[in-house]
Amino acid sequence: MPAPVVLAEVVRSGFVEGRHHGSVVALDADGSPAFTAGDVTSPIFPRSSNKPMQAVGMLRAGLDLDGELLALASASHSGEPFHIDGVRRILARAGLDESDLQTPPDLPIDDAARITHLAGGGRPEPVLMNCSGKHAAMLATCVVAGWSTGDYLDPAHPLQLSLRETLADLAAEPVAATGVDGCGAPLYAVSLTGLARAFRAVATAAPDRPEGRVAAAIRDHPTWLSGTHRDTAALVGGVPGLVAKEGAEGVYAAALPDGRAVALKIDDGAQRARPPVMVAALRRLGVEAPVLDELATTPVLGGGEPVGAVRFVGW
Repeated sequence: MPAPVVLAEVVRSGFVEGRHHGSVVALDADGSPAFTAGDVTSPIFPRSSNKPMQAVGMLRAGLDLDGELLALASASHSGEPFHIDGVRRILARAGLDESDLQTPPDLPIDDAARITHLAGGGRPEPVLMNCSGKHAAMLATCVVAGWSTGDYLDPAHPLQLSLRETLADLAAEPVAATGVDGCGAPLYAVSLTGLARAFRAVATAAPDRPEGRVAAAIRDHPTWLSGTHRDTAALVGGVPGLVAKEGAEGVYAAALPDGRAVALKIDDGAQRARPPVMVAALRRLGVEAPVLDELATTPVLGGGEPVGAVRFVGW
């Protein structure tokens, strides 16, 4: 298989001090490959980039969510107050509460929310963990489907088998491996090409289908998918029609309503390289929007001030 290639470099004070390798696949509107770099056929764990497809699977299983709460079910949220309120709303609608969550205790990702929580004497809590929206929706799906809730994270649970089947369907390839994600939920491996196909299926779906409902929720509520100060919210909010989701270990995927799609992975897992490489891939597909200028580089700081940038270097 082709090896990952250099996609981004780290420039500090005019000096290149590091490079990030990775792989990228882009699909044309008809679903055919537009361009690739590196290894786009070997399985990877998409991490949280799988969440939109998991949300589709929950809708297929009978979950009734739309709007901001469906975006939150697809989210790696920042733990801002509106996110936490939304998680509790999902649980309450199913007759549950946050004690039913099996997410590990955590603090908000958002700096201001974390400082406020700690200043008020708060501690890590399961509801604050960035995947709690997905877990709340998983629990709500179990309730509506008549499945048990205490073991909802078991890979053999009917919920998880349904979500695995949904991902394989949307990616148009079998799941290659099963792992445990950072939140404790089962995690399924597909190739970058399969991940791009899955996002394309979500972004191009009719609005009355589960895929289309998830796409609409993400497009209409990007801060519920991510956070007020996060790059994914800025990208989705700034490119009309885009559906996108980042994942841990440097994964990022996006698709447009006309079928163009991108999936990438930074090999060393560096999150700082994701936005510049995604911007470059979208531009090569012909996408233009002011937000791409804002996300084309990631600042490198020295003494608290920008002294360089992480930037895309070519295919």
